[in-house]
Amino acid sequence: MDFSFTPDEERFREELKAFLAGQLPEDWDFRDFVGEVGKDERAELARVVNGGLADRRWLALPWAEEYGGLAAGQLQQAIFNEESTYARMPGGGGQGVAWVGPAIQQFGSQEQQALWLPRIARGEDTWSTLYTEPGAGSDLASIQTRAERQGDEYVVNGTKIFAAGAQDANMGWLAARTDPSAPKHRGISTFVLPMDAPGVTVRPLEDMAGQGNLNEVSLENVRIPARNLVGAENRGWYQVAETLNLERSGIGPMAAGKRNLERLVAAARDEASMISRNPTARYELADRWIEMQVGYNVAYRVPLLQQDGLTPNHEASVSKLYGSELTQRIAQTGMRLLGPAGQLDAGSAYAKMGGAFSRLYLEATAATITAGTSEVQRNLIAQKGLGLPRG
Repeated sequence: MDFSFTPDEERFREELKAFLAGQLPEDWDFRDFVGEVGKDERAELARVVNGGLADRRWLALPWAEEYGGLAAGQLQQAIFNEESTYARMPGGGGQGVAWVGPAIQQFGSQEQQALWLPRIARGEDTWSTLYTEPGAGSDLASIQTRAERQGDEYVVNGTKIFAAGAQDANMGWLAARTDPSAPKHRGISTFVLPMDAPGVTVRPLEDMAGQGNLNEVSLENVRIPARNLVGAENRGWYQVAETLNLERSGIGPMAAGKRNLERLVAAARDEASMISRNPTARYELADRWIEMQVGYNVAYRVPLLQQDGLTPNHEASVSKLYGSELTQRIAQTGMRLLGPAGQLDAGSAYAKMGGAFSRLYLEATAATITAGTSEVQRNLIAQKGLGLPRG
């Protein structure tokens, strides 16, 4: 497998970096890192950035031109994801581009593709994924939210939890049970849900890092047109599995990890005591840097397989497992180097690096849980990759 980039891909990288440099304020990277950017400022900048990306057809690069893309290779999309994450770019295609759009392309009708894909590519819709329930997290096939067919509509009742971005989304990608008598891996279907439909209630949940991006979504007698069913009824589990592979395969953790390690190295150079009081710090930073470089190859293997016409499965789980656990190790290294003051939040006069690593450490706790726990990923790697039996 060739991990080198073509001259065209390198030119795209430089063009994207120049675009981001022109769009983002000079101090954006640090202010966003330490949590000084307010919600309104971020939303306005995201609107401007998305407008420029949509004009260039960069929001959905690999999609066909008729749907708003450039028919670019998967590797070019991965480069976009890498550089935008490294720059802490607000906006972007989000869940709509990452897995909802590809699922609609693979399983949706021509009418559905023509309706929703261009809107995603133009940044007109913001999506939230409605999979997890209070009693169905890692075992996602156990979902109980019910979608009952009534004429030309489905009536949906149930509760979804930890729905990222649902507070700002106008569209939902919903998995619901359409045949409660079927085995749990069957009888599930996927739907497009307008989030402003009567009966949809979104309640923000604050996590231990003080972030409000997760939500509980209640669905009470919500009516969805039957035409919003994507794919065959009762075959939704297999579509969910495909979208989870896409969710797990990102380059983002490596790009974010690289930027955070660079910040730690710069802080250690500025404050010699960080190294003197911890003689093994140099080795620990070197270990994290090497692991991050390995992670890039692990993550880039996924789009390379896609570009060859293959469907990654266990490879996506390897990338997700490696990236999420590396995120935690980088956060732990940061806390050890910064010492007790690293635990202080932004606003404290004694906080190190603006209190950013305190927040990063708390946020990293969820890295090995979201999009499938590390235990789930190891099971998938064992079964799908190594051919080991269940047990």
